[in-house]
Amino acid sequence: MQKLDIQPSRSDSKARTAPLGRRLARAALRMLGWRAVLQPPPASRGIIIVYPHTSNWDFVVAMLYKIGIGLPVRWLGKDTLFRRPFRRLLLRLGGVPINRDRRSGFVTAVLAEFAKSDWMWLAIAPEGTRSHTDHWKSGFYRIAVAGNLPLGLGFIDYATRTVGIDRYLTLTGDEQIDFAAIRAFYADKRGRRRGHEGRIGLRS
Repeated sequence: MQKLDIQPSRSDSKARTAPLGRRLARAALRMLGWRAVLQPPPASRGIIIVYPHTSNWDFVVAMLYKIGIGLPVRWLGKDTLFRRPFRRLLLRLGGVPINRDRRSGFVTAVLAEFAKSDWMWLAIAPEGTRSHTDHWKSGFYRIAVAGNLPLGLGFIDYATRTVGIDRYLTLTGDEQIDFAAIRAFYADKRGRRRGHEGRIGLRS
């Protein structure tokens, strides 16, 4: 089983008391031509998916958004990203390294962290890659359904230069129903590299 450290990072604990940092991050987003939107989380715990993910620039936009809104969200990233000299910075930004080759016990480990946390929102990029893929990875869905957690629909839309979270779903456990709602929300969202957006759905 993977051992995950999903406790609030030092940057997260200071997020609510660092108005200057938030203002600077929001100003940077505006300078880059982005508009940020946020529908506050409906509960103290949940999963956020971020789609589409087609470019390295997505990380820059997402981090500026995260800091700018001051919401202490953790995010999952492949462990190869967390190497020196950037490891400490990424951890401070709320990153949680995972080994994608070690799939056994991942969902159980994440659910255990949710069970012992009073407040926890975890962001996941379900495509798992910046290139086109014909299916999403299922971890986010299994965690949300098993934990009865709301699912926040996060997006980085280059068509409108808008980044945010403005809808939450209560999943039914019926993949057809749930993914129909997810597809409807993301139908008009476009990545930086057109055509690299992954197909919204799980492996057949």
